Amino acid sequence: GAPVEFGCPAPLPQTGWERLRELWRRDEQQQYPEETLNIAKSAFTAGVVGWLYGGLPAFISARKAFIESSRGEIFQSRADAVQSAHRAGVRSFIRYGWRWSWRVAAFATIFNVVSTGLAAYRDKTTISNFAAAGAFTGALFRMHLGLQGLVGGIMFGTAFGVPAGGLLMAMYGLAGETLHEKRSRQRKEQYEQRLAQWQSRLSMTEILGQTENNAQGRPEMERTTEL
Repeated sequence: GAPVEFGCPAPLPQTGWERLRELWRRDEQQQYPEETLNIAKSAFTAGVVGWLYGGLPAFISARKAFIESSRGEIFQSRADAVQSAHRAGVRSFIRYGWRWSWRVAAFATIFNVVSTGLAAYRDKTTISNFAAAGAFTGALFRMHLGLQGLVGGIMFGTAFGVPAGGLLMAMYGLAGETLHEKRSRQRKEQYEQRLAQWQSRLSMTEILGQTENNAQGRPEMERTTEL
């Protein structure tokens, strides 16, 4: 079981840096916050989507190119020809799918880390968080192209971040609260519960101490009476 805490519970984080550090800490159940888990889930999903986006067109194109370029070649059978075309498509699917997969996954991860960090630091979730995250991520991906690429990356990232943030804010509106607001509410409720438990244990300790003192003082009074 979890260890019993007898000390006063730690106060809620008050500064932005304290809230940022809380994102990467495990709770009593050794679990990371929901925002942090969502970053990992979105990275995996983005990697799969990127692989399909880059791999499927490459598979179709490579298979078609193999069929066109292999006209006149002799195969052992029709099945052998089909398998050869299929292998050519699979090679292109793996090659180009991987290229898109890691790029899309990296973009989504950086975007979510920055937007989630801004929400925790500012203690609120707004579209400006997503716009700033998109601009930063776009600039990071295009900065190797010089100043023109940097500006283009900022514009592209902002254009991506604003509608993405608007969509997420609409989903949060339907849910009634954002993930950050949900976590803050749960954290406050847990703190108040622990504080109440600590105060209850403290009161019980004082009562037991007072009872023990009374029990020790009673024999002394009896001896005094006998004398």
